[in-house]
Amino acid sequence: MALAYDGPMRFGLFLAPFHSKRLDPTYALERDLLLTEHLDRIGFDEVWYGEHHSGGMEIIAAPELMIAAAAQRTKHIRLGTGVKSLPYHHPLMVAETMAQLDHMTRGRAIFGIGPGALPSDAIMLGIPIAELRNRMEESLDAIIALFKGETVTRRTAGFEMHNARLSVGCFSKPMMEVTSTSIRSPAGVVAAARRGLGLLTLGPMDDTVLDMHASNWRIYEDEARKNGHVPDRSKWRITLMMHIAESREKAMADAAWGFREFNDYMHDVVGAPPAIPRDTSDIVGAAIEKQVAVIGTPDDAINAIERVRQKLGGFGAVLLFGNDLAPWPAQCRSFELIAEFVKPHFARANRMRQTSYDETAKAIIELREGAMAASSAATEAYKKKQSR
Repeated sequence: MALAYDGPMRFGLFLAPFHSKRLDPTYALERDLLLTEHLDRIGFDEVWYGEHHSGGMEIIAAPELMIAAAAQRTKHIRLGTGVKSLPYHHPLMVAETMAQLDHMTRGRAIFGIGPGALPSDAIMLGIPIAELRNRMEESLDAIIALFKGETVTRRTAGFEMHNARLSVGCFSKPMMEVTSTSIRSPAGVVAAARRGLGLLTLGPMDDTVLDMHASNWRIYEDEARKNGHVPDRSKWRITLMMHIAESREKAMADAAWGFREFNDYMHDVVGAPPAIPRDTSDIVGAAIEKQVAVIGTPDDAINAIERVRQKLGGFGAVLLFGNDLAPWPAQCRSFELIAEFVKPHFARANRMRQTSYDETAKAIIELREGAMAASSAATEAYKKKQSR
């Protein structure tokens, strides 16, 4: 079946992050920056940093600080807030901060937004969970108006603004890239489409969920067109959980190192119900069977991404969840294998090389005969000179 979008695919890291509670937090934050440097060197396109304030494992509280630090250590990779929880902050301060980052990164920063992932965060801030989505949209409207250079005066349940304007504005024109998240409901999809924003889809990749994501994209297209925007699949990002090794056996052994702690966190802290029962004996096998994660070889990764792409009709980027499923060296090797073999497949990086190889292979008999004849002729010419 022909894809609705078949352009080159970008690869990135969605770093919530999910770090083991056993890992030293100071080192964990430094390691996140080291990983960003590594991904920049091996050709990844994006890294996204989360915002969380409870739960113990997702330890980044200020993604903009991570972006500022990472921007000084990298050259090419784009750096996103994944995501900034808008109900927790005054929109003027968020807009000022992100516009400054847009300058500091020379346009490499991406502004990813959402209502806040953990109910426990909202409770600590005294925000009713039922109000998060509405407060996010009110804040988002104010921020976009500020990005566009408008002067904003408004009062909502979450903030007040009186003749507010940005002091500098964005580096990128007409404004920096903004992306809204979507998990299951169409709410995030509609919020993005009505404003012409990019879409970041979070969640697992089983067939039922993928059908829901495909349905949500159709809603996105309809709402975008109603509001005068052109839906662009290249700005649609999909998240997948993945660990790759040279063999399936090694990949599964690697992932068994930390998958149970991650699954416990999904049971104990995350609002959405987990897919894998806590008492599952073969938790890695269950994750593969339930299509929660891709754990295997580069070919397994290619096949899994192709399956998701066919289901959804095409998208612009795949973001891999960052977590401590495997020991640190194995995590780094997984990203290297993806850069070496998976990313080139979807970027079509080797098409010309393959054509060159195939055409040479077709003509090799004739070329060899010609080369041997030339060599023989040169040898005979030399012998004649020596005999004079």
